[in-house]
Amino acid sequence: MTSDERSALVLAYARTLFVNGQATDQTIAAAERLGRALGLNGKALARWGEIQFQSDGKDGAMVGEIAADPAGVDMDRVASTMRAIEEIEAGQLTPEAGTKVINEISRKPPAPTWLFALAAAAGAVALSVIFGVEHLTPIVLIFISAGAGGFLRRALGQLTGNEFIQPFCAAILAGLIGALAVRYNLSSSLRLVAVCPCMVLVPGPHFLNSALDFIGGRIHLGAARLLYAILIVVAISTGLLLGLALLGTSLPVDPSGRSVPLWEDVIAAGVASLAIVFSSQRR
Repeated sequence: MTSDERSALVLAYARTLFVNGQATDQTIAAAERLGRALGLNGKALARWGEIQFQSDGKDGAMVGEIAADPAGVDMDRVASTMRAIEEIEAGQLTPEAGTKVINEISRKPPAPTWLFALAAAAGAVALSVIFGVEHLTPIVLIFISAGAGGFLRRALGQLTGNEFIQPFCAAILAGLIGALAVRYNLSSSLRLVAVCPCMVLVPGPHFLNSALDFIGGRIHLGAARLLYAILIVVAISTGLLLGLALLGTSLPVDPSGRSVPLWEDVIAAGVASLAIVFSSQRR
């Protein structure tokens, strides 16, 4: 492979990691390791919108760059990409075969819609247990609301590439179902039927990666990630309040808290964690 082809291969692997939720430090380290395995001693740079790979020459000339918006999360793709890099480093995968592998990984379809919806539903129910749900009917409504929101988000993803429409519409649906639950006395003052399906929409990985970028001194990238995550939260909050307002319901300002037995909290936390990493490899 020519130097340009090897550089393009490094960028392809780095982009797949970057846009699917891998932390910036791990993305850069993996890209530079791959570069060395391919005979390229260079430095990878990441910013919102692009990945760059620069040579180690005296002038620091840029070898190449590729567009990359770190807006998605798919840990199965991340794990597959990291494994392919390790195989190239070990000589088990040739660069030519590595090109085919990364093309397949980047085009790999996301987790099935039914699994995505089930994970959202299970996570919302687990969070409702942690926050003190007491009756079966609200649990069923939360499961239905979050699951329906998962199906809605996937359907909207086929229609538009706007990253904010999906959580906004799912939050509206949660607000409507929550308002109906309040109207028919199926929800407590905690309004968990409305709130819990929205909790699973919060972009935790983006907040975490933003914090890691700030700690690593990547202020611009950290700020971009943080702003993106905040805008998603604004979309979720606006959708939830709109859905509630359409049926004349609101959220309590300061609902009374409820204590949860430790064993319930532990089990619910485990279920919520499984729901969050549903797209990871089973092992």
